[in-house]
Amino acid sequence: MGTLRAIAAATAWLGAAASSTVQGQAFDVPPVQWPAVAERAMSVQGFVPDGWRLEHHVEGRLDDDARPDLLILLRMQDPANIVEHDGLGMSPFDTNPRMLVIALADPDGGYRRALVDRALIPRPESPVMDDVLQDDPAHAIRIADNRAFSVALHSWASAGSWFTSRRSFTFRWQDGCFRLIGLDTFELHRGSGATAEASINYLTGRAWTRTGSIEDDDGDRQPHRLAKRSMICLEDVGDGLSFQSGLTVED
Repeated sequence: MGTLRAIAAATAWLGAAASSTVQGQAFDVPPVQWPAVAERAMSVQGFVPDGWRLEHHVEGRLDDDARPDLLILLRMQDPANIVEHDGLGMSPFDTNPRMLVIALADPDGGYRRALVDRALIPRPESPVMDDVLQDDPAHAIRIADNRAFSVALHSWASAGSWFTSRRSFTFRWQDGCFRLIGLDTFELHRGSGATAEASINYLTGRAWTRTGSIEDDDGDRQPHRLAKRSMICLEDVGDGLSFQSGLTVED
């Protein structure tokens, strides 16, 4: 169990392995000039700045009224951010960043911008890393029936790391911000087959962890409590693969 505990502590709830760019494969990405996003628009297209494209959007309730709101994923379309290189991984490599935009429906029609986030979905910076949304934004970004929405991130490297991970963040409009209410993580060491899972409820302060392997994933869930409960808003999370969950597990 010592090895599995070490893997769990280093990955599933501390997030160290998931957040690290593969050493030796990162390269300088072109600088980005972030555009302004419209404060109000009559449709989703009105929130798309010049030089960007609408990659995905979801309609659903995100605040207290019955009107459908917008969860919008945008991606820059600058050819200068498509980098050719002679190292490992895909070349040319698209480093164009993404933005997550939330627009709430107005009573008199149209939508008003409620949030623009440039950090939760990290920018591609290493050509040996898979796309963090697994090239499927419709699967990664969803609105639930309880006004919550989730963003799932994926980390997998073709070189430089044995770790594969998934992180799913759940947010809900509460106490004046889109508050982080849940985080679910899964980590796999592809060499040993060891796995580590964690699920955290930030509203109750309760969590569980489980370690096992790809051959045996029936281990018991171990209950935990967060050492400190605090309100975390989406803009406080930053890079989703680098986020420190606040859950500490001791042997």
